[in-house]
Amino acid sequence: MRVEIRAVNRAGQLETFWSEHRDLDEAVLRAEGSGYRVLGAREQRTGLVPRAGRAAFPLLAFSRELLSLLQAGLTLTESLDALLEKEPRASVRDTLSRLVEDLREGRSLSQALERQPAAFPALYVATIRASEKTGDLPESLERFVSYQSQADQLKRTVISASIYPLLLVGVGGLVALFLLVYLVPRFSVIYGDMGGELPWASRLLLGWGSLIAGNQLTAGAVLAASIAAVVAALSSRRSRSLLARPLWRIRAVRDRLQVYYLGRFYRTVGMLLKSGIPALTALEMARGMLPALLEPGVGFARSRVRDGESMSAALGAAGLTTPIAARMLRVGERTGQMGEMFERTGRLCEEEVARWLDWFIRLLEPLLMVFIGAIIGVVVLLMYMPIFELAGTIQ
Repeated sequence: MRVEIRAVNRAGQLETFWSEHRDLDEAVLRAEGSGYRVLGAREQRTGLVPRAGRAAFPLLAFSRELLSLLQAGLTLTESLDALLEKEPRASVRDTLSRLVEDLREGRSLSQALERQPAAFPALYVATIRASEKTGDLPESLERFVSYQSQADQLKRTVISASIYPLLLVGVGGLVALFLLVYLVPRFSVIYGDMGGELPWASRLLLGWGSLIAGNQLTAGAVLAASIAAVVAALSSRRSRSLLARPLWRIRAVRDRLQVYYLGRFYRTVGMLLKSGIPALTALEMARGMLPALLEPGVGFARSRVRDGESMSAALGAAGLTTPIAARMLRVGERTGQMGEMFERTGRLCEEEVARWLDWFIRLLEPLLMVFIGAIIGVVVLLMYMPIFELAGTIQ
């Protein structure tokens, strides 16, 4: 398979490259053997339908259950054995089996997790490795569970708010498509047989109908290709970045998107700092939480922090703060609680996004209904306008 690897080279620079390997684990091990520190790896999708393979590992559920067993007094190996015994899914059992085998061979938990990057991301491994130095594995698991639960909650909020507008657009689009592809061609045939002069707008619409009626296979192929192109574009991070560039030029949208991504970034940095990971490493590992347009700012901020500048000033100079975030981070630097302050700042950003999203959806829904209704109404009116004129002539 073709694997995209995101890693830090020996010079400390971030690189993204492609390579051919049997699976993700082999790709990561080969990259690390070449001197890279791998931050993430993913398989390249070559089609619209994902290839059959291993199911996604339920990392949050695994962490919750492991935390409960450790807090109940079981050892780490006993806890993993218990999770393995109860697990019915073959792919998850395989991952747990390899974890238990690595632990019994004398590897630490972080080393065992690192050998399976397809199931355990670099952020998770780094958190566990830091906890092994301080001996607070349950606390680190609890911190990760809280972090991931809140991130999932924000994601569910965004998805829930998007369902009704997307449903409106989908249904309205299907109705408009039915009118343009099925009814309009039939009306064009009827009016063509009747002859007579038609209004220019009706002629334009019915000309479209005649074109569709005479090229049904071509129209179907073009429609299918358009849908495929949209799906392929949305499945690629680079394509999504290119599509998002026009939105970033709109200040109101840019400000909200920036707050959303900064909230995720702050939360991730806060979790890593509280786990005992150094600031420069935490910033680099959290880089993936930002879109491509904001990622370069992390490298700029890291270089300034490395030169002795405070983190709040460096992030502000890189354009990675809001006015409130900058003040809160300065307070965190004075009190020595940067991890806690990053997490609080992330929560504030997420609450702001949730409030704005609720207001925006309340405004968007009626506007969408009016817009879709207007489109369908115009199409129907243009189809029936010649009939109305004919009726007026008869009277």
